[in-house]
Amino acid sequence: MKIPNLRLEVMQTIEKSMDELLDKYLKPIEKNWQPSELLPDSKSSEFFEEIEEIQELAKEMNYDLWAVLIGDTITEEALPTYESWLMDVDGIDQEGRNGWSKWIRGWTAEENRHGDLLNKYLYLSGRVNMREMEISTQHLINDGFDIGTGHDPYRNFIYTSFQELATNISHRRVASFSKNAGNQRLAKICGIIAADEARHANAYIEFINRIFELDPGQAMLAFEDMMRKKIVMPAHFLRETGDAIGELFTHFSDAAQRIRVYTTQDYIDILESLLKQWNIENIKDINDSAEKARDYLMALPNRLKRISDRIKIPEKQYEFKWIGI
Repeated sequence: MKIPNLRLEVMQTIEKSMDELLDKYLKPIEKNWQPSELLPDSKSSEFFEEIEEIQELAKEMNYDLWAVLIGDTITEEALPTYESWLMDVDGIDQEGRNGWSKWIRGWTAEENRHGDLLNKYLYLSGRVNMREMEISTQHLINDGFDIGTGHDPYRNFIYTSFQELATNISHRRVASFSKNAGNQRLAKICGIIAADEARHANAYIEFINRIFELDPGQAMLAFEDMMRKKIVMPAHFLRETGDAIGELFTHFSDAAQRIRVYTTQDYIDILESLLKQWNIENIKDINDSAEKARDYLMALPNRLKRISDRIKIPEKQYEFKWIGI
């Protein structure tokens, strides 16, 4: 789908202030945390004692919570798909010469630490069938994804605004539950990743704020379109050995709902927060189509709440091939 020239002009206008946005939402590499700081030091005399502690605590973690942690890790490790998708958005220079491509590369570099850290932690935990997890990861990258955005920057940044907030909630909840279970290291790991996700969400939310300032009508229609399609999770094609594409995602989602790491209500809460942050109710200078889109968006949370009340989550746990014991 070819996007209107105005959208490219909007992207070019925002790109002029990208240096300011990069400084605001990305951290200097040398000052940023790195995975090795949060894992046992292999040169330390206490290395094996720390691994033993990780493994003992891992055995005590709730099964569904552990499954969600592994699924979150696989989602983070599918980063090559997300970068290649975003680098193909209209207005972003594939050759890396403009501010938008600098943002995508910088965002990717920060996100890369998440999967790296979680993968190493799970390997040390002794509770994960790493081969099965790695098969799921390879499938997820190989299968790609379709989030319904095409090459449109408006739809893509609406999606990333929503998705980064969702990822923040998931990691933050795993951190909280881990802390309550006495697993301080895992709580710190997930908490620090959640903080990155929140900062990245704020960046994408600001991008859309600026788009609403410059092209409110088309931004409103893009927002409506994404919510009508429903925001799908990056791991919606998740599968295990022998599964069809996407067959495992429902079980992963059910596990997250059962332990309330990420729920239908969280989806609604994120929508309501974006409606407020983008001041949807008070956007001016839009045509009749955009007005109808606004009406749909403002009514959507209550509609979703009514649907949510009827959803039943299976009580029986699915046996994931990822979990060794």
